[in-house]
Amino acid sequence: MAYSAEVVKRARARLAQAKEDRESENRQHLAVAYARVPRIREIDIQLRRTMAQAAQAAFLQGSDGRELLEEAKRENLELQQERAILAMENFEEGYLDDSPICDKCGGSGYIGSNMCECLTELCRQEQKKEVSVLSGSREAFNQFRLDYYPDRIDPKYGASPRTIMERNLKICRTYALTFAPSAGNLLFVGGTGLGKTFLSACIARAVADRGCSVVYESAGHLFGKLEQAKFNPTEEARRETARFTDCDLLILDDLGTEMPGQFVTAAFYTLLNDRILTGKPMVVSTNLNIDEIARRYSPQIASRLQGSFQGLTFVGEDIRVLKNRGL
Repeated sequence: MAYSAEVVKRARARLAQAKEDRESENRQHLAVAYARVPRIREIDIQLRRTMAQAAQAAFLQGSDGRELLEEAKRENLELQQERAILAMENFEEGYLDDSPICDKCGGSGYIGSNMCECLTELCRQEQKKEVSVLSGSREAFNQFRLDYYPDRIDPKYGASPRTIMERNLKICRTYALTFAPSAGNLLFVGGTGLGKTFLSACIARAVADRGCSVVYESAGHLFGKLEQAKFNPTEEARRETARFTDCDLLILDDLGTEMPGQFVTAAFYTLLNDRILTGKPMVVSTNLNIDEIARRYSPQIASRLQGSFQGLTFVGEDIRVLKNRGL
């Protein structure tokens, strides 16, 4: 999964702190053990000596070297057994285990060049925090209020706004709770204050909770980062923008609110094309209809959105206005 540089940085800092805390705790336990049972300190000194003898014996040739190595091993084993008995008799189980924060990577976060499970889990947790901050932190499907939408049939749609939005809610909830790499793409189209950002945030949180990497960005912020990376191509900028194509789910909110231009059109087409070709899902929300998208960006982009996205039309009255009226 693709995590932003900032997410990985925070996760690594947490792991480093946990490693330091564990090592500090181990040192404290050892100091207590040495004070309470001095023989344990003597054993540890002897263990270091026998390990040094074993290392020296390994370089000696012939039977003398083998005999010295076997003798060092026997002494080492006896000392370890004595130490274990003393620990069991004087301390609770595991008190002197001296175990690292992670048995697989030792607390480094990596096994070779691959990220260890311990660091991956911390990245997931940090990803959830980031999604919560970016999307408004508290949105959940069960908080979506259908009573804001009129229950009378709109002749334009042949159904009431409430019926249409109830269907949209069901589709979004199913999409998020069963999310998989083959989930497909969603396009939210409708005026302001109709719940597009709210349901986008709900999807972001639910998918992140499933352990998937989610990038939630406003169109202005995303295209701004892509432009910055183009004209200032640092390694950090490359990693930051690579997550737009690599993440499990990209949510692009408020398409059409960014400053228009040739760069935005080209970057948007490339991003769309890359994610569609690799089968990586997207959720795009916009106040623009397909004809307006074709005029603002290009007919090719409009065609991509029509052909590769499931369109959901958001209808009703501006909920922000209704709330201001006290409704």
